[in-house]
Amino acid sequence: MSGRLSGRRAIVTGASRGIGAGVAERLAAEGAAMALVARTVEGHDRLVGSLQETADRLAVYGVPVALVPVDLSDPEARSRVVDTAAERLGGPIDILVNNAAAAMYGDVADMPLKRRRLLFEPNVHAPLDLAQAAIPAMRAAGEGWMVNVSSATSRPWAGPPFVLGSQGAATTAYGASKAALNRMTNGLGAELDGTGIRANTIEPRAAVLTEGADALVGGTLRADQVETLEQMVEAVVALCDCPADVTGASLVSLDLLEEWGIEVRSLDGTAPDDSTTN
Repeated sequence: MSGRLSGRRAIVTGASRGIGAGVAERLAAEGAAMALVARTVEGHDRLVGSLQETADRLAVYGVPVALVPVDLSDPEARSRVVDTAAERLGGPIDILVNNAAAAMYGDVADMPLKRRRLLFEPNVHAPLDLAQAAIPAMRAAGEGWMVNVSSATSRPWAGPPFVLGSQGAATTAYGASKAALNRMTNGLGAELDGTGIRANTIEPRAAVLTEGADALVGGTLRADQVETLEQMVEAVVALCDCPADVTGASLVSLDLLEEWGIEVRSLDGTAPDDSTTN
C-alpha cells in the first residue's frame, strides 16, 4: 500500500489494544510495515483486544505485519524484540513507538520495592533497551523516529497546599516512572542531535478513553476531561514523521495538533472525523 510511510518499518509496543492498537493501524494505513509487540496474543480474561485482533484489522492495508509476543518487564525477553522485528519485516527498524506501560497506584510512602520495580521495568528500562537496540541501524540509515508515550502524572504536585483530586497522591510512583521516561528521552534527543534520529515523548492533554481507561474511570469524567483515541493517535503519528529539528521534546497531544495545524483523521487514515476537530 502506498502512503507517506511506505518503505518504513515500525515497532509499536502495547499494540494489543488501546492507544497502541490505534497507532499501529494508523501507521499501517500510511504504508508502514508493522511489528506488533505485547503479551496478549489471542485474548485476555478481563480486557478486549489482542495482537491477533490488531493484526486482523491491519490486513486490509496490505502491509507486512509481524507479531512479537513478549513480556517487556523481562530484560532477557525484550532484548530480542528489535532484532526479531527486523528479521520478520525484512530490514532495519525506522520507527519505534514505546507505548506499553504498567500502571499501579498507591501511596508512595507505603509502596514496596517490588511494586516500584514492576513499574520502572516496563515504563523506563524497556523503552531505553528497545531504543538502544534500534539506534545502530537508525544511525547507519541517517534517520529514525522514536516516540515514547508519557503521562501528565509526570508533573510534580504544586503546593502546599496540595490539591490532589479524587485519586489523592496515588499516581506518584507511576508519574515518577513517566518523569524518568521524559528526562531519558530528552537526553537521547540531545545525544543523538545531528544524526537524523528523533526522540520525543507525547502525553495526552486529557484522559484517552481506551478500553482499559474506560473500565477504570470512564463514568467519573466530564466531557472536557477526555480526548478521543483518534486525537492521541494523530499526535503520535505526527512524531513518527517529524523533521529532524523536532527532538528531545516532551509534547502534549492536543497542543501539538493545534500548533502544527494537523487535522484529525480516522484510524484508517481517511477523511477527518468531525467529532474530533478542535
